Amino acid sequence: MESAHNETMHGVSFSEYRLSWVAYIQALIVFFILCGIGVGLGIFNQALSIFAVIASFIVFAYQVLYLRSMVLFTNDDGVWLYRGVFPWDKGIIGVKWRDIEDAVFYTGFVSWAFNSYSIKVGHRFTKASELSIPNVRNGKDAVGHINQIHRERLDNSGETYR
Repeated sequence: MESAHNETMHGVSFSEYRLSWVAYIQALIVFFILCGIGVGLGIFNQALSIFAVIASFIVFAYQVLYLRSMVLFTNDDGVWLYRGVFPWDKGIIGVKWRDIEDAVFYTGFVSWAFNSYSIKVGHRFTKASELSIPNVRNGKDAVGHINQIHRERLDNSGETYR
């Protein structure tokens, strides 16, 4: 299982989930298309062809590093997504526990067959602050974990949403 479970200082189970290998397929397809274009350019100009193939490799490497940097995790404060390759690109976005409406995963044959689910963590007040992450490995387990902690927090606080 590609998740880690630890305890935080308030007893909430800290979990992290990464993307499935299915997420890398799009980057691979783009790489092959760009390489094909680069090789095709070799008919006209060999130097341009070499440049296009090298550029396609750089784009592919960046996409892979970016996908590998994406980590969905929970802690005492909420549900968060860390992502970024370069220092100016790194950051965390998320939803605090008090603002979560629910977490859902989307089913389909590919999701079921490869255990790679697209998930959405809803925000109670605004759709712009929702987390939507495609191809999360064990995404079904991540959604169950998020909803369980959210339910426990609601039961402990006595808060109801109406």
